[in-house]
Amino acid sequence: MEAAPFTPPSSFKTPSISSSSSLISLSKNFSRNHLPSKFKSPRNLSVRASNDDSVVTLLDYGAGNVRSVRNAIRHLGFQIKDVQTPRDILNARRLIFPGVGAFAPAMDVLNNTGMGEALCTYIQNDRPFLGICLGLQLLFESSEENGPVGGLGLIPGVVGRFDSSNGFRVPHIGWNALQITKDSEILDDIGNRHVYFVHSYRAMPSNENKEWISSTCNYGDEFIASVRKGKVHAVQFHPEKSGGKLFITSAFLFLQHMDYVGLSVLRRFLLPKSSLTEKHTERKASKLAKRVIACLDVRTNDEGDLVVTKGDQYDVREHAEKNEVRNLGKPVELAGKYYKDGADEVSFLNITGFRDFPLGDLPMLQVLRCASENVFVPLTVGGGIRDFTDSNDRYYSSLEVASEYFRSGADKISIGSDAVHAAEEYLKTKVKTGKSSIEQISRVYGNQAVVVSIDPRRVYLNDPSDVEFKSIRLTNPGPNGEEYAWYQCTINGGREGRPIGAYELAKAVEELGAGEILLNCIDCDGQGKGFDIDLIKMISDAVSIPVIASSGAGAAEHFSDVFSKTNASAALAAGIFHRKETFWLAGAHSVCERALVEGRHRGQDLIPFCVLRTDKGSVCGESQLPPSFCF
Repeated sequence: MEAAPFTPPSSFKTPSISSSSSLISLSKNFSRNHLPSKFKSPRNLSVRASNDDSVVTLLDYGAGNVRSVRNAIRHLGFQIKDVQTPRDILNARRLIFPGVGAFAPAMDVLNNTGMGEALCTYIQNDRPFLGICLGLQLLFESSEENGPVGGLGLIPGVVGRFDSSNGFRVPHIGWNALQITKDSEILDDIGNRHVYFVHSYRAMPSNENKEWISSTCNYGDEFIASVRKGKVHAVQFHPEKSGGKLFITSAFLFLQHMDYVGLSVLRRFLLPKSSLTEKHTERKASKLAKRVIACLDVRTNDEGDLVVTKGDQYDVREHAEKNEVRNLGKPVELAGKYYKDGADEVSFLNITGFRDFPLGDLPMLQVLRCASENVFVPLTVGGGIRDFTDSNDRYYSSLEVASEYFRSGADKISIGSDAVHAAEEYLKTKVKTGKSSIEQISRVYGNQAVVVSIDPRRVYLNDPSDVEFKSIRLTNPGPNGEEYAWYQCTINGGREGRPIGAYELAKAVEELGAGEILLNCIDCDGQGKGFDIDLIKMISDAVSIPVIASSGAGAAEHFSDVFSKTNASAALAAGIFHRKETFWLAGAHSVCERALVEGRHRGQDLIPFCVLRTDKGSVCGESQLPPSFCF
């Protein structure tokens, strides 16, 4: 049974924790060090568990995409009871706290609603608890994020930011492996296989907290990936987003007993006494895996139906008599297909979102809601995320727009045109106003939730001194033999050029708080001749945040090229998947990069010589196999 959204009783002085607007209002004035380093359990609070084994109590404080956790719980056959009062926490039979967003606003909500004290009492009484991501970090004494800010103080230690000075990109986004340090129960089906992380801050192991640590992960330094003491568990990764096949137990080519990595963690927590699977052999963990992202360009066709389309240099209409919008399928169906095929993430780009008020685009919101019911990998949505005033003169901030996307199932939002305007203003004034969409959203939800989509086109040059923007020497000369080019950024779906280069834009948005860059190239879009390696190398070398390569993938080797020749953290493609030119196989997909990163991907053992199949054969690393070797 799922309760209605939290409506506080009259004794409460704060807004509903289930309302994203409450988090927005609290974030504007959150205080520093407003909590003691450790809560003391009130003597008048007692824990009394409910008797309904099918009910999971969910602490949703109103930030980020909790819908995915809800869907995962329902997928496992459980019902949900939302926390409405502190007493609901104390009476929970089992409690899940899917923390999403920034540390300080979350602590404000817990403190101002009385949930923090109840949560400490519940945990100190060794009741079944699972914290996810921020739900782990809040258990520590304090965080450096926008702080220092006091935490719940249950685990010794300070949550600090990853160090990017050693070349590691922050946020830590993607699939990484665990080193299990003690019996954890909920991790028994994972071993050291890959799970999905997305965070900029982490807690470090120490002598003071070592009794809590159940697993660690390495990203520059070894950090705490999960904790366990008695019935209390918490994980830094996202089990609800760690989809993908778990393992291969039989001999060559025979796949048996495949399960979902992340769902197995939730299942182990909810059914601790069941014998689900055998415990897996420990293996050496590998490093962060590169990601392959399936992109769905979504818009309405001429009949008003929401469809997936694909452009040719951003032109999505068929070159035929009717000049119709190219229709490649339904968004929810294709998202589900690519998830089952093994995509690491799925990205929805509302390519006409800049024209209309995005919150009026109810079909797009419904797409997110439906897709998140069965797609347990990260979902990104972009298009039209900006401040807006509707026809009734009602003003909506970009934060309110993004919040609705998050509540509908998005894990990350992608900002395009609005980011260009913000970067131009920042470069002009050198002042961070805090009012740009990038700053607003990253302040509340964390910079890992903010992707900036850059849409540049090449402007060829004979002499790089002809422009004030960063230019590069081209690997392949221009149409008239030009040896150089700069990349002019565009807005409004590539229709309008702006006086700013891709290099300058990337540097600016990183400073403003973006956590990831989606780097397109209009010249390469839909051409199938490969990514723009020159552009991607320039940008990925210039910033310390992850860069997603996009535009131009037409063959499996294009993915291996971009990963081996640039510092891109991920590669995104659309047409190559829509045209069904690739074949993904659990344990043997993802265009060779799994072989380049020690052959481990997402909880799957890689069969390292077959990754993608095209009509020309399969590609892995620098080798190519004939079709007869394809699965």
